[in-house]
Amino acid sequence: MLTSYVLIIAEKPTAAKKIAESLAEGRLKILKKNGVEYYCFERKGRPHIVAPAVGHLFNLSSITKKWFYPVFDYEWKPSYLVNKSSLFSKKYLDVLKELGTKASDVIIATDYDNEGEVIGYNILRFLLNRKDAKRMKFSTLTKEELVYSYENVMKTLDWGQLEAGLARHEIDWLWGINLTRALTLSLRNKGNKIFSILSTGRVQGPTLSLLVEREEEIENFKPKTYWQIFALVKIGNSRYQAIYEEDKIWDREIAEKVFSQSNRKFAKVVRIRRRQYEQLPLPPFNTTDLQAEAYNQFGFSPMQTMNLAESLYQKGIISYPRTSSQKLPSSINLKSILQALGKLPPYSKLVNKILSTEVLHVVEGSKDDPAHPAIYPTKEVPNLNELTPQERKLYDLIVRRFLAAFGEPSIREALHVILEINGNKFILEGVKTVKEGWKEFYFPYVSEKEIILPEVKEGEELEVEKVEILEKKTEPPPRYTQASIIKEMEKRGLGTKATRSEILKTLYERKYIVGKSIKVTPLGRAVVKILREYSPKIISEDLTRKLEEEMENIYKGKRKREEIVEEAKRVLKEILEDFKKVEEKIGKELSNAVFSSRWKTIRR
Repeated sequence: MLTSYVLIIAEKPTAAKKIAESLAEGRLKILKKNGVEYYCFERKGRPHIVAPAVGHLFNLSSITKKWFYPVFDYEWKPSYLVNKSSLFSKKYLDVLKELGTKASDVIIATDYDNEGEVIGYNILRFLLNRKDAKRMKFSTLTKEELVYSYENVMKTLDWGQLEAGLARHEIDWLWGINLTRALTLSLRNKGNKIFSILSTGRVQGPTLSLLVEREEEIENFKPKTYWQIFALVKIGNSRYQAIYEEDKIWDREIAEKVFSQSNRKFAKVVRIRRRQYEQLPLPPFNTTDLQAEAYNQFGFSPMQTMNLAESLYQKGIISYPRTSSQKLPSSINLKSILQALGKLPPYSKLVNKILSTEVLHVVEGSKDDPAHPAIYPTKEVPNLNELTPQERKLYDLIVRRFLAAFGEPSIREALHVILEINGNKFILEGVKTVKEGWKEFYFPYVSEKEIILPEVKEGEELEVEKVEILEKKTEPPPRYTQASIIKEMEKRGLGTKATRSEILKTLYERKYIVGKSIKVTPLGRAVVKILREYSPKIISEDLTRKLEEEMENIYKGKRKREEIVEEAKRVLKEILEDFKKVEEKIGKELSNAVFSSRWKTIRR
């Protein structure tokens, strides 16, 4: 056994294998202990070992075992002692602890984000008894980038990222455990022994409240009657529908008068307007855009999309999928990626078209991320037949979005024809694509409606086959889908790119919401109603957003973690003190809501 080596710690087993294969010079030894594989090799004459974690090996836990609130005393403990479902992680922890005893140098090579920093730091301090280590930073698990990351290793951890990550863990744990215990105990103290856990949290509460607000908008919506008047005109052998210039007529008498006046046999073309406009390429995906588009195209939930994207990332075929960025920096060799993608039959013609241009120009969005670029396919292209059907769909979506960013603007032409029938003006609209541009590369994920109108001239008379009047009603706003709520959460600053899908999953698991077109259950509505009345700060968007901003300030070095955590504790303590005062009322109303919810379920 080696007496001294460089120990590289990866976040997951697949990443450990990729890193070892990329850095090894000569023979790569695969070793196994207690079922955990790790890798031994030499690089520049120095022995190295790459060993994996399995995500978080340590989690926060209450020091006292009693189930009460408020609880402000906590500690980091091995995950297998905190959660029975994490028992499998013990063998990884043991292997890393043993390997750390003979390591002359340590490099953290976990994902380069807040979570990865916390995972690495906890291993360092709790298993290896070290305060710092070198840090590899990479956005893809490709050999080229991993070698570059190793050769240009950071001399220390990213302390801003780490402090922000630790703060988020502490604050989210404090809010989650205390608020969940407060709700659940208020229920149990009323003698309700059936229901086990009622949860809420710093982001979960405001998100559920947001969904309830939409339910209330729909329920309180008062439909308003309006009328539309259409004329079916004949041009050549085809028929086209023109609409009266005032799209919605709110007065029935006026509508009937226009209809009566317009019930004639001919319409005169009085004006023709043509307008060409550009549609710019869509930027490369960030996390939220990918989640929304995968839901719209394939019906994948945000959590399913992230699991698939993580799998593609671990295979080394896409970049890191948790990013806010819509930009591709110049340091990425875009031409080499395109050339590699061109070897895959589905993309060869499209790539050749892009590479035939003199200068490569890629469209970017406005959003940026200091840690990672937008999501893009790497030049280590896969054998497409080795991907699962779902992985292949998501990979295809990412590749085509990447290719589309190199396309030219699409040009559309709108045709606006004004017809006159007995003094009343009707509008005939046509639209067609003049130049496909980037949409050719993003097919079949973008399609435009084409309404091709035959050529007509001003002064020409057209035959009117019929005129009809339709009575309609305004409609309430649509329910959120999993795609639109993720976008809305981002817009409102609720959660992060890495946590939003998990929050949504929890709301489903707690049976607060159901359906793809999201409907809040009676239980979910009751929780929000009660919190609004008795403890509105729990569902306050402003409070949640302020904490997010403060964690960003920690990352930038503008605030200290300890200060923000103490501030969060102070606010939480006030919330819980107010909650205690009305706990009995909350428990009674929650008990009624739970009973009602369960009774409805039984009756179904």
